Amino acid sequence: MKTHLKSQSRRGFTLIELMVVVLIIAVLAALVVPKVQDYQLQAKNGAAKSQIGRLASILQKFRLDCDRYPTTEEGLGSLLQQPSDATGWKGPYLESATIPRDPWEQDFVYVSPGPISEDSFMLTCNGNDKQNGTDDDITNLDL
Repeated sequence: MKTHLKSQSRRGFTLIELMVVVLIIAVLAALVVPKVQDYQLQAKNGAAKSQIGRLASILQKFRLDCDRYPTTEEGLGSLLQQPSDATGWKGPYLESATIPRDPWEQDFVYVSPGPISEDSFMLTCNGNDKQNGTDDDITNLDL
């Protein structure tokens, strides 16, 4: 009868056992979460590079049709609506009715003429920190 009472009295976990389990989960989370965040950042950087490459190709097509790149003032909107002085425009050049945004839901920064020559452009994604001119920026010149 004593053994029967002992087995009935031990039904739950002790506080120490629960604390050990919580500690193990916390250690595992501390090891796994940074890796997942790093993979997520790498994936977003890859997506931004892909989008910049695609937009750069579309801007090349605009240049072939109009014999120039859109000006900074015209911006990427000229891929959807014909600028007033763009002869030979055969757009819209984008499938959607909106200009794509980067993986951080920010607008791409378009500048033309670019830093290389009068007949160039620079397309920039501000990256994870969403600040222009920082180390995590991605441009078409980097690709």
